[in-house]
Amino acid sequence: MLNIGVIGCGAIGRDHIRRLTDIVPGCQVVACADYFEESANKVAAQYEGMKVYKTGEELIHAPEVQAVVITSSDPSHAGYVLEALKAGKFVFCEKPLAQNAGDCEKIIAAETAHGRRLLQVGFMRRYDRGYAEMKRIIDSGELGAPLMIHACHRNVSQPDGFQTEMGVSNVAIHELDICRWLLGDEYESAQVLKVRQSACSTKGYDNPQIVLLETKSGARIDVEVQVADAYGYDIQCQVVCEKGTVNLPDPYAVVKRANASRSFPILTDWKDRFIEAYDIELTHWVKTLEEKGEPDGPSAWDGYAACVAADALNRSRGTGRFLPVETMEKPELYR
Repeated sequence: MLNIGVIGCGAIGRDHIRRLTDIVPGCQVVACADYFEESANKVAAQYEGMKVYKTGEELIHAPEVQAVVITSSDPSHAGYVLEALKAGKFVFCEKPLAQNAGDCEKIIAAETAHGRRLLQVGFMRRYDRGYAEMKRIIDSGELGAPLMIHACHRNVSQPDGFQTEMGVSNVAIHELDICRWLLGDEYESAQVLKVRQSACSTKGYDNPQIVLLETKSGARIDVEVQVADAYGYDIQCQVVCEKGTVNLPDPYAVVKRANASRSFPILTDWKDRFIEAYDIELTHWVKTLEEKGEPDGPSAWDGYAACVAADALNRSRGTGRFLPVETMEKPELYR
């Protein structure tokens, strides 16, 4: 059994603890920690034998913890990842890997010093059956080369303190990873646009925004980012190829016909939309650690590439032009 410690007992932390305890085989959550110790105590009280640590650092260095799952607030990710790498422990970090590319570079340096992979980044969409089938079709070549991606990320609400830049670095970070993965291509340039603002958006941040990207091969990507005040949690993606298109399917829903109308429910919670992808993701993570001795999912380099693109996008805001997406040389560990 892989002994796991979870840092962060908020919504996704609690859900991952449940998942690792009830669904994922070959592991057990033996410890948790949260900035608000009361939150950790409440979670631990629901599971027999789970120990609470006052800080994430204490949990990381606990002798019984073999692997660390980081689900704490975004600003804390890089620090906890670096501490876990310092301790030589496997670490699964929810997106984003860090809040800027500079911190990602520190993480890459720390991991490459070990000479093997210890880290996986929580880009769970790669494990969604819809995206996985889109990737299979694109890679098969049956539709020819991919030319464009049209995507949207629509959400219902955001917590207090949300800022315009987070629409890219926290929300659209998923699209920055999945579009790169679908195309098997790196980004060349990026621009974010402010468009006509929704009358429902009165919280001080830009909403909606449009993310524009160009890849090294010349493919173009546009992503509508609506972070709040939408009708539901709606993720859309269409890849336009030379001989056809491939679309992300909507989640399964029963269609109701009544009162002269045809309707089906639209999800409002991201945890429900990607619940199966999270299950597959963490099951795969634990299995590969057992069988291969290291993770093979999204790497520190993938986390870095997404952050570099996000940094360029946020710098472009208000300039009216595309800015280059410039990465360092890719270390051999991630080739």
